[in-house]
Amino acid sequence: MPFNYTDAVRKLCEDICFRVPEFGNVRMDRVAVSFTQTRNSSSYGVYASLTPLRFEGGKTTKFSRGREWMIQRLPHESGSGDYLYILYVSVPRFMELELTMKLETIIHELYHIGPNFDGDLRRFKGRCYAHGSSTKEYDVVVRRFLKAWLDQDPPIELWGFLQWNYRELCNRFGSVSGLKIPPPKIIPARSTG
Repeated sequence: MPFNYTDAVRKLCEDICFRVPEFGNVRMDRVAVSFTQTRNSSSYGVYASLTPLRFEGGKTTKFSRGREWMIQRLPHESGSGDYLYILYVSVPRFMELELTMKLETIIHELYHIGPNFDGDLRRFKGRCYAHGSSTKEYDVVVRRFLKAWLDQDPPIELWGFLQWNYRELCNRFGSVSGLKIPPPKIIPARSTG
């Protein structure tokens, strides 16, 4: 049976959010987890990304160039509302990272989720609102969260899959599967008139 990688990442994120108080605002039932394809497994490039599904302040629309725009909605499969974020894992590049780097990458992306959990990113003051004035300082905070999670001795069943790369996962499970969501587009908002 194929190993569902995006489900495994979701369960891991749920545990991190449960154990680390700074992520207590994150509801993983409103965060979709998806693959995004990379051309190769080179260590250069994006390992994962977080896509917000709302504009600044959680707004559903925004005016720009004389028009009102919205981000394509991603309805929740339960039919109760929409997802607010998409966490993309870049495959196979992410799978080739060392275990600690994989965990840091996941926590890095979770930390981008806004404190109000309204579909907007966490915004720092200044020009570089996504990471603040120093990416190094952002990464120090990420490592602190990782240590707080690891100090609670989370069960290996949640994170053990991260110790294997793509080839090793395929050898163990036959193949790797997961959810693949196309990147949402910014589209004109429908007029209500």
